[in-house]
Amino acid sequence: MTEPAITPDLIASHGLKPDEYQRILGIIGREPTFTELGIFSAMWNEHCSYKSSKKWLRTLPTTGPQVICGPGENAGVVDIGDGQAVIFKMESHNHPSYIEPYQGAATGVGGILRDVFTMGARPIAAMNALSFGEPSHPKTAHLVKGVVEGVGGYGNAFGVPTVGGEVRFHKSYNGNCLVNAFAAGLADADKIFYSVASGVGMPVVYLGAKTGRDGVGGATMASAEFDDTIEEKRPTVQVGDPFTEKRLLEACLELMASGAVISIQDMGAAGLTCSAVEMGDKGGLGIKLQLDDVPQRETGMTAYEMMLSESQERMLMVLKPELEDVARAIFVKWDLDFAIVGETIPEDRFLILHGNEIKADLPLSKLSSSAPEYDRPWVETPVPAPVGDIPAIGAIAGLKALIGSPSYAHKAWVYEQYDSMVGADTVMAPGAAAGVVRVHGTGKALAFTSDVTPRYVKANPFEGGKQAVAEAYRNLTAVGATPLATTDNLNFGNPEKPEIMGQFVGAIKGIGAAVAALDMPIVSGNVSLYNETDGKGILPTPTIGAVGILKSLDDLIAGRPVAGDAVVLVGATAGHLGQSALLAEAFGIEAGDAPHVDLAAEKANGDFIRAHRAHIRACTDLGDGGLALAAFEMAEGAGLGVTLEAADIPTLFGEDQARYLIATASPEALVAAGQAAGVPVAVVGRFGGDAVSFGGDSAPLAALSDLYRSAFAKAVA
Repeated sequence: MTEPAITPDLIASHGLKPDEYQRILGIIGREPTFTELGIFSAMWNEHCSYKSSKKWLRTLPTTGPQVICGPGENAGVVDIGDGQAVIFKMESHNHPSYIEPYQGAATGVGGILRDVFTMGARPIAAMNALSFGEPSHPKTAHLVKGVVEGVGGYGNAFGVPTVGGEVRFHKSYNGNCLVNAFAAGLADADKIFYSVASGVGMPVVYLGAKTGRDGVGGATMASAEFDDTIEEKRPTVQVGDPFTEKRLLEACLELMASGAVISIQDMGAAGLTCSAVEMGDKGGLGIKLQLDDVPQRETGMTAYEMMLSESQERMLMVLKPELEDVARAIFVKWDLDFAIVGETIPEDRFLILHGNEIKADLPLSKLSSSAPEYDRPWVETPVPAPVGDIPAIGAIAGLKALIGSPSYAHKAWVYEQYDSMVGADTVMAPGAAAGVVRVHGTGKALAFTSDVTPRYVKANPFEGGKQAVAEAYRNLTAVGATPLATTDNLNFGNPEKPEIMGQFVGAIKGIGAAVAALDMPIVSGNVSLYNETDGKGILPTPTIGAVGILKSLDDLIAGRPVAGDAVVLVGATAGHLGQSALLAEAFGIEAGDAPHVDLAAEKANGDFIRAHRAHIRACTDLGDGGLALAAFEMAEGAGLGVTLEAADIPTLFGEDQARYLIATASPEALVAAGQAAGVPVAVVGRFGGDAVSFGGDSAPLAALSDLYRSAFAKAVA
């Protein structure tokens, strides 16, 4: 087959700028072949090279005594004691999920699970953070249904419990939904597998499912904005098979136990290209591949297609040659492909052979280390004007505006489609402040959460970045866990626009400050840029996934209020309404500054909760919707009414940070402990009865509960 001529249009369609193409010519000293152009396109796009974000990612705190492996590998590795480690990461599958919601979301789950088990961990938990456009938008209901079914369809069949996540709606996501997938697994701390190739002449082995044409060019597509040609991009979405992935997991863990693995890497974005280059580059070796030996499920595949296919459920491994027969037998047993497709070589070359032809011959190290790195111009986001006077609204009317909106309504419609109990170790399922999973065979447990408030980040990227980390910290604290570490999924618009790059820089600075102050280093993550359609960007959405530990399940805070319990508020309230959920949902107003995050207060108040859990029956953090929404959710979950003394809107709906709401039978002990510790603690109401009453404005719990539990399905059904 004759390869197409390299033209300016072809270069542009591969996401390469003219100056980047000149850089390629300078590196190889000649015009690239079509396959080589595809390889450079895959390795140098934003999704694989982080060319716009590397400079700023390097500023994030990534180390600590608990960190075994930080960013740079497939996932982060954190010590949880007793010779065990938790391995976790969050990654986006935004563009594919907008084009083909079911498969886009399903393969996002599959990819993040492979990131975890390629390091030797058995997955124990999954989460997802989903952002959709307005419920009234013609595509929204279709996207919500497809994405939720895709997440559930893959995770449930694979057999990993989905224990948490978030769902939001905003018009900025109308043309570009966000699907951020998280997975965590357990491994022995001395049995972690890395992707660094070593040894010359070692076999490079292809493992798993066969290669097809699905997903060709997917990473490049994920690094571009959308426009009216979106339907043409459907072939760049991969197709997943969770049952094959389950077999691949078991085969890989058995293979790792055999001692045959030198290095291993999953084939994710840019498939065979990215996995081979990363393994070779990290080990300072070249790689030679013979594509005739790649297992293929379609006929007549070209070198270009094989190198750029993103077919799912595939791994690449460097093998100890003396154990080839042992390794092959494992994969034959699990009915998966096992093929030696190349070898490591001493020269700095990425040599691709197909038929009897050389299809690519490139300096391997230059594909990764010489990718362009940009210090993009950025402008600081101006400090917003204060909110000013807000329209009058009654306390119960304000609550109804929140619980009747799909962003704050009960999310059972979503999480009931996920299996949260598979594996039989889930202690707290979706709907709690954080998901909690037992560490099998021990008395310990791990807590998982994800959070961000995009309105805050847009108004004030620095405070919004801090707040995403602080809320994740509070979610873990509210179930009694000690926060360990974080992963980030940084979703932004076009970084070539200085104001968007300014959002990114500000958010990174805020995240960095918060993870340092709260001792939650970033150990893994993902950057997703160019989330724009027709030039309109999404709200900046730097999702923070966080993991905490409970040294004993006795430390778990998992109760529900009982009638007669006091409602106790920990933390100071000033009544901050800027960028609040009340303004957005009740009045359609997005104005004012984000709330300030006092990191010292976050730390002190979190430590206070953990130190006094003996007096706490139930706990939640205060976030969107403030005191009113937190008190309602806690009461409604227990089937109880609640009375709050406060009547004014700022006190009820303000979104001041570093706050928790507690149900307790011993409020005096908590108030006294707060005075001794210098932490604001106040009794603000009581649980009981069958009505929700805020400063005398009341409504029957049953009617409010009906609204709360039906609003989501009504909005998207």
